[in-house]
Amino acid sequence: MLTIYRRYDAAIWIRAIGSVLNTMSSFMLRPFLALYLYDKLQGDLLVTTLIVALQPASSMIASLYAGGLSDRYGRKPLMLGSLCIAVLTYVGFAFVESLLLFAILSVINGIGSSLFAPAASAQIADIVPEEKRAEVFALMHTCFNIGVAIGPAIGVLMYKMNPSYVFLFSAATMTIFALLILTKIPETLPEEVREKTRSNGTQGKQPMPKLRFREHKMLWWMTLGILPFTFMYSQVEIILPQHLKTNFTNYVETFALLMTFNGILVMCFQILTARLAEKYPMQRVVLYGLLLCSVTALGYGWSGSLALLLLSELIFTFGEMLFMPQSQKAIATLAPVEFRARYFAIYGLNWNLTRTLGPFIGAFGFGHLGGSYWFTLIAVLLVLSALFMHRLISRSVLGTPSKPNALKLNI
Repeated sequence: MLTIYRRYDAAIWIRAIGSVLNTMSSFMLRPFLALYLYDKLQGDLLVTTLIVALQPASSMIASLYAGGLSDRYGRKPLMLGSLCIAVLTYVGFAFVESLLLFAILSVINGIGSSLFAPAASAQIADIVPEEKRAEVFALMHTCFNIGVAIGPAIGVLMYKMNPSYVFLFSAATMTIFALLILTKIPETLPEEVREKTRSNGTQGKQPMPKLRFREHKMLWWMTLGILPFTFMYSQVEIILPQHLKTNFTNYVETFALLMTFNGILVMCFQILTARLAEKYPMQRVVLYGLLLCSVTALGYGWSGSLALLLLSELIFTFGEMLFMPQSQKAIATLAPVEFRARYFAIYGLNWNLTRTLGPFIGAFGFGHLGGSYWFTLIAVLLVLSALFMHRLISRSVLGTPSKPNALKLNI
């Protein structure tokens, strides 16, 4: 156990603990925020949906600026600012009665949440050697799934006692995480980079370098390439339960079992899978990961028994465990140090985009095609994504380990 602890910097372990707390809070709230609002609004589903969508929509817009702020002022201020905003908005959610105030708090919460992820991912790239980055991102993914596994259960207990307790408990956990970052984690952005990037171009100092599309094409192509993967995530959260309802009497319990099964597998095998994946070329790992996810989409669409659904979830879990750490490592490897947070901010746009638009697109597709054909279409998109990402990485420096720091893209 001590050997495992010493394998990573202490800051990484604090981030791991914080990832559990952060995800636990998020998944305590996700299942119940819509129910809470629905009750407050006396059954107005349309307004409830619109308010819930404000958070990812505002987060998507704010994330365009969040990476630049982190590259200018450092990782720690942005992470602390994000957590402070989360604490204030969670407390506000617990006590406000006005619909307008709730909507405003949702927007502020979305802005605050956008500040954290780019700075946190860039922090890992700052302090972790390239050969260990996929492994550390895998550790964070493991901690994420621990939070996913325990968050809803705690949320159920507190929601039954008093819905406000869910928000207050989340505020408390975010306060603990903020104090750990404040007291235990140093700033990781090199001082010379901060001096270079945070100036206004006066007194002989260089202005903040701009991230131009033509100079960073690989970043934009990779962000585009994984959209089918993040879109599938949004459909699993929103559309899959509706599809299961047509085939399973106890569809709620079936969906919960799939999510729990996924979380347990990730907790047990993610780090081991990431270590094994490091022995193979990145483009091959990404290809296999996305193809496994496409098989899962077919399984979701056509499985008529619990056994086939669990097999599909098993396949998805290993596809996810192969793909996600490697994709994050790719962005960390590509990003020049002065652009790291902005790279992760832009790359993360696909998550907020699919969270914002996915429910509406999914409702349309599910309504017109039915669940089986809708998930088949998603499987086709994932196959295309796998082939595209394999070719993209193969023809870039990510596919040539001997030149890890080059940034050319030959397409």
